[in-house]
Amino acid sequence: MSPDDTEQAPPRWTRKDLLGLEELTREEILHLLDTARGFSEISTRSIKKAPALRGKVVLNLFFEPSTRTKSSFSLAAQRLSADLVDIIKEASSATKGESLVDTGKNLQAMGVDIVIVRHQQAGAPHLLARALDASVINAGDGTHEHPTQGLLDIFTMREKFGDLAGKKIALVGDITHSRVARSNIWGLRKLGVEVGVIGPRTLVPGAFKELGVNIHYHMDEVLGHYDVFNILRIQLERQRRGMFPSVREYHHLYGIDQKRLAKMKPGVLIMHPGPINRGVEISHEVADGENSVILQQVSNGLAVRMAALVLTQSAREARP
Repeated sequence: MSPDDTEQAPPRWTRKDLLGLEELTREEILHLLDTARGFSEISTRSIKKAPALRGKVVLNLFFEPSTRTKSSFSLAAQRLSADLVDIIKEASSATKGESLVDTGKNLQAMGVDIVIVRHQQAGAPHLLARALDASVINAGDGTHEHPTQGLLDIFTMREKFGDLAGKKIALVGDITHSRVARSNIWGLRKLGVEVGVIGPRTLVPGAFKELGVNIHYHMDEVLGHYDVFNILRIQLERQRRGMFPSVREYHHLYGIDQKRLAKMKPGVLIMHPGPINRGVEISHEVADGENSVILQQVSNGLAVRMAALVLTQSAREARP
């Protein structure tokens, strides 16, 4: 029998950590998304539990505020029957000058199996992963990456379109400071997607062309070109630094409202990672309309994060 006649084994996940989509292969991304699909139905059960991580300890280590991501990881761990510990910066020894690595090592010594970390410094999860035997999952590091948000966005797009190869997807807003944008770009480009970024020149630097994306400064010129518009939160503190003239001006040039929606493709998806500044990035009618999959993104985040927890822990246990 020739090698071509043999059935290929399914791809294996071999990483004990999930740190970013830049370092993942196309096959690894698809494997994680396919695994997440299997966890989706747990949320529909009357008893929303699975035993996959029974006896394991999952730690939320958040040095930045979070509602959706932290709650989503917490629910994901609990639904997998793990024991959960939550630590925020104000309640950690970091306030006394302890380093991130020392904090991680001390917590690992207490039997922690998975550390989910959000940190204001890019690269902090990578530093922690090199120092710990526990699995480390990046819940957002500086302006670098937010891999599980990127994955849940892609998961939501695949629910609608199936294979994304050849699709055209736009990211709108503060691209410069967005870790969500970077994770989306890395993941989508590896799946054969045409990616565009849209926003004012102060928030969309030309250097992003090096990532293989289209850059647009005039939204109205490309409304009919893209299949998905993923609207990023405008960090209002940027307005005070002169990154754009005013909130009203930003909405006039880049806000998604009913008039702009009418000029988009039929069936276009409107996405937003949250939190939403209603009336700035997106109008109430569009955010709550039939083209919006914003709440589906939140639901899908649970399945994606359950898959990330299980795959990283399984890889860790499989190491010699």
